[in-house]
Amino acid sequence: MTSDTTDAFVAFDSVQKSYDGETLVVKDLNLSIGKGEFLTMLGPSGSGKTTCLMMLAGFETATHGEITLDGKPINNIPPHKRGIGMVFQNYALFPHMTVAENLAFPLEVRKIGRSEREEKIARALDMVQMGAFGGRRPAQLSGGQQQRIALARALVFEPELVLMDEPLGALDKQLRETLQFEITNLAHELGITTVYVTHDQTEALTMSDRVAVFDDGRIQQLAAPDQLYEQPQNSFVAQFIGENNTLMGTVSKIEGGVAEVTLDDGEVIDTVPVNVSQVGERTLVSIRPERVEFNKDRLHPDAHTLKAEVKEFIYMGDIYRTRLSVAGNEDFIIKTRNAPDQRRLKPGEMIEIGWRPEDCRALDA
Repeated sequence: MTSDTTDAFVAFDSVQKSYDGETLVVKDLNLSIGKGEFLTMLGPSGSGKTTCLMMLAGFETATHGEITLDGKPINNIPPHKRGIGMVFQNYALFPHMTVAENLAFPLEVRKIGRSEREEKIARALDMVQMGAFGGRRPAQLSGGQQQRIALARALVFEPELVLMDEPLGALDKQLRETLQFEITNLAHELGITTVYVTHDQTEALTMSDRVAVFDDGRIQQLAAPDQLYEQPQNSFVAQFIGENNTLMGTVSKIEGGVAEVTLDDGEVIDTVPVNVSQVGERTLVSIRPERVEFNKDRLHPDAHTLKAEVKEFIYMGDIYRTRLSVAGNEDFIIKTRNAPDQRRLKPGEMIEIGWRPEDCRALDA
């Protein structure tokens, strides 16, 4: 996965990282991030995303390759001289200092005078809606308030780059969603370049301009959220991002941008060939639950239909989630909107399902 680094504000050029001199936790990373971009590094534990963030921050050194910030190499510049704001999951606030003193600390380190310090602190606290809390200590604040203060401290010295490592991981769902929107809006308003690390796919999809999906020390796909979800480039990305149905089969024909796949139970369907190229190749067919139809009136005329048995119906408020048995897969999920005319399927019922060929992707098995 390469990326042009000529106009990048942040660039990783052939970066590798090994802790023991043998195993690479980051393998030949080439990545460029534009000025003002909100880029999320997403992936499972151990995929290399946090290591990349720590190398950018200066807390880890690259074993090989170069990292540049605004065109200047930073491999040998210590963390405090890189001018980067950091927000961690555990807040990392000084417990013996008040909120205002916590925010003053990065300004004092940068030798900023007292009156200017007070102005910047007041502005940063207002940004995160915490203007009245300057005199309190961290222990007197809730988790959400502490995270707002940690964010204000990262922004107080007006950095051009802010790094965030799982910053909302410790918060409850509702607060996390509120802060997701606040952080994104703030980053865009201030024009800050943001590199955000998470293993939460929803967070990555809702907050980012682009998402880099990591696995095994490499970027598997780098794309805008909608492209990542709707056009996964391999089976890892398809299965890691959002909910996804898979059917195993063999490519029986490729012609005119369409791959005909014979599923393991003998059924034949049309798919978009993504990373399959020849007849006889094994493939994992990927289709999103919300793209599957059982209502004949809404089925595309070109759609292949498959027989399905309803196994389980789950009412989830805004949607119905139904588990089916399809072509040997007992966990095939369809999602339908809870609309007045929507039918609730019953376990044991036999139905026919289908989808548009362009919504179905033939990926590496």
